[in-house]
Amino acid sequence: MRQNISEHIHPRIVTIQGMLRKVDNLQVPIASRHDVQSIMVCRASKEIDRALPWQAGHCRRTAAIALMIGRAADLPADQLHDLELAALLHDIGLLTLPADLIEFRDDLEPESYLIVQNHSRIGATLLEPFSFLREASILIAHHHERWDGLGYPYGIRGEFIPLGSRILAIADAYDAIKVPKVSDPAARNLIALRILQVASGTHFDPGLVAIAAETMLNKFLQEATPVFGREEGIPEGIG
Repeated sequence: MRQNISEHIHPRIVTIQGMLRKVDNLQVPIASRHDVQSIMVCRASKEIDRALPWQAGHCRRTAAIALMIGRAADLPADQLHDLELAALLHDIGLLTLPADLIEFRDDLEPESYLIVQNHSRIGATLLEPFSFLREASILIAHHHERWDGLGYPYGIRGEFIPLGSRILAIADAYDAIKVPKVSDPAARNLIALRILQVASGTHFDPGLVAIAAETMLNKFLQEATPVFGREEGIPEGIG
């Protein structure tokens, strides 16, 4: 039988929470508060990279993609900010998993799968104490829900899933999709986008997938090499 999950919490969680506590206690002018929070949370996200080196940069790339979709969906500035913070920290719950489950999460036994399913909820719980992350923690808690209600941890469906969580789910999946034997970034990105479209209406909000597809295709056409999937895709203000 597995040990209690609390025995496997990664020591970097303590480091990250210490960094976030400093942000929470900062006294800065309202006009610059969001910028300071974004910069400091981006630094905290790099601690997740150090703990999960095989996916280094994933949280920052996910934030860039989520912001692109959020802007195209006309989210107001406050919601975009919460979405960015959520994306930068969305994988913190993985650091609570036993070491053998952090990297290898395919073909799991039922008991192990239940543990993995809890990581988004636990990640949100780790962030709830920080007042500036209360909305972001809600988005993190629900970013593995599915449009058809078959996601986790709560199994909610459709528009009951917070809008930011639905955007985060698309951005997270887009960056995480692996396409074996395809080395060309442009081809990989188009295949990943097609996978999202196939999962539209089951895994993902179909309206948001349509917005994401149009926005990404326009981006691909504007640039010789698509920027997503590598660090240069991170817009100013992130990283």
